[in-house]
Amino acid sequence: MPQLLEHIDAIARKLNRDVLYLEFLKAQRPHHMDYRSLESRSHIMRWLDREGIEWRECGQVASETVMRSYAGEIFINVPFDETDDQYRKLQAFLEYPDGTMRFEDVRFYVVSLQFAMKNAHHDEPGFWDRWADNF
Repeated sequence: MPQLLEHIDAIARKLNRDVLYLEFLKAQRPHHMDYRSLESRSHIMRWLDREGIEWRECGQVASETVMRSYAGEIFINVPFDETDDQYRKLQAFLEYPDGTMRFEDVRFYVVSLQFAMKNAHHDEPGFWDRWADNF
């Protein structure tokens, strides 16, 4: 069944704050392996669920010049705040103390609200319909 996913920058604008986001690298897996088969992704989702941390699938930063298929990206609904206990727990799970990732096929990003605002025009009613008409 088709599913409509929000882009991570739209989520940042909707929440009016910086947001956390995971990408799963295609280069680290065989061509036949789908994101749903990634053990790292499954492990992370199970951990998030056990910890009661809200997450959902999302799209990459929206682009008017590039079309990409969904590759397993996840928005994690924890504020980017190094004093926040939940953020520190998440960071310790995903990263070693030196900041390198514990999972070689995962990238942990912060999408700042300032960056997300560059695409604020995407939120105008009918923007994507007009864009598709001119594609």
